[in-house]
Amino acid sequence: MPSDLEGSIEPKRDDHLSGLGPLSFIMTVATSLLASIRDADYASLLSPWPQKPAGSQPEKLRPTAYLDGLRGFAAFLVYWHHHELWAHVPVQLIALESSFGYDGFHYFAALPVVRNFFHGGHFAVAVFFVISGYVLSAKPMSLIHAGEQAKLADNLGSALFRRWLRLYIPVICTTFIYMTIVHALGIWIDGREHKANYFRAVWDWYAELKNFTFVFNSGKVGWLSYNFHLWSIPTEFKGSIVIYTSLLAFSRCPRNARLWCEAGLVFYFLYIVDGWYCALFSSGMLLNDLEQLAAKDDLPAFFERFRPYQQRIFYGMLAAALYLGGCPAHSAEVSGLRENPGWYLLSYLKPQAVFDAKWFFLFWASICLVASTPHIPWLKRFFESRFCQYLGRISFSLYLVHGPVIWTLGDRLYAAVGWPKDSRMLNIPQWHNIFPLPKTGPLGLELSFLLPHLILLPVTFYLAEITTRIFDEPSVRFPQWLYKTATVSARPARLPA
Repeated sequence: MPSDLEGSIEPKRDDHLSGLGPLSFIMTVATSLLASIRDADYASLLSPWPQKPAGSQPEKLRPTAYLDGLRGFAAFLVYWHHHELWAHVPVQLIALESSFGYDGFHYFAALPVVRNFFHGGHFAVAVFFVISGYVLSAKPMSLIHAGEQAKLADNLGSALFRRWLRLYIPVICTTFIYMTIVHALGIWIDGREHKANYFRAVWDWYAELKNFTFVFNSGKVGWLSYNFHLWSIPTEFKGSIVIYTSLLAFSRCPRNARLWCEAGLVFYFLYIVDGWYCALFSSGMLLNDLEQLAAKDDLPAFFERFRPYQQRIFYGMLAAALYLGGCPAHSAEVSGLRENPGWYLLSYLKPQAVFDAKWFFLFWASICLVASTPHIPWLKRFFESRFCQYLGRISFSLYLVHGPVIWTLGDRLYAAVGWPKDSRMLNIPQWHNIFPLPKTGPLGLELSFLLPHLILLPVTFYLAEITTRIFDEPSVRFPQWLYKTATVSARPARLPA
């Protein structure tokens, strides 16, 4: 998912751009884009190695760098979860999506806590949303605490201007390239129909994408067939709007009233209506508010009584996160959840408002994980490690490209090593059992599942790296430049009489 920390700083305006008319403004944007394409260093862009200036010093970690690492590790869990589901046969999928002992299955991959590393994609998405709520509110919340209402308005205006572009530019670019390559090379994709000509392919992509990017339609935003893993992007945008409007609404409230309003909003989204994703974003905002108050030793007196026990509380929260994060997901019904050993009693905690039972438990799991991580030194150090920080930098791109890699290269490699699937044997029989490997090993760690990742993992990481450089990082800089270009100091236009 996208790194939101860069977007929390309001871009400075360029006074030399003031007074541009509409046509001049459009020409300025077009000229800058063309110049960027012309001056690009394509060798550096396509290099598999992260780019750093010669002689540069290691970057100093931000206080919230652990959130980057947590987001990156969560993105890797999404990658692994989707490959587990794509390679294995239906009966194995049920076992992976259920608890240990369900229907007589006793697999290592289904054990509590362990299952997060095989089935952690749902947990990871919930963590994404809590982190987004936390970091999107970080700068505005500091301005609220400082009483800087004018700067708060500028910051929120800038954030709203840039958010759609930040989220959807990489989606638009990567899905267009994927659609073009698949059509041009005639690549068979499971579940996709090959279009008669390129114009028809482009039109279908456009018609689907324009609806996908508009989140205010009546009803639910449909999944994007060109990359259905990206269902969370419209949800991310809606959650962002919830954060920005809530911050503005609560900006003049005193401390205690603001905290009660934030907690009330979480309660409303989780227990009154089925707004689980809004509850995740809002809880991230609440956590950020509490952390900033704690840093200034300005928490309400209520929290003081827990100070002597805080270490035990945070470790307890971590334990709860690791257990609840493995909530069975093979059925959205609470009746299906009750059939899973270890979840019968917990199932009665699910409120009536939540339709899909797993999101209620993943709400609590993700909050407990994000809240406890900065207070558990070894866990925070792990997420601040170079590997997790690298994953954090490419996390959005990893999320964008891992699906197309699965459906193109992954499908063929899994067919080659002998994973059975009717659609593969029917449409790409030439790939079937080219190099059959034994399916020995625990479920989810079979030799024939792990060895293809000697190719799949580096290919996916390479594509994620160059996607980060070409689309992800520019999708941060371009909206910032566009905002400062569009909001230059200019004489206000006279309103019509």
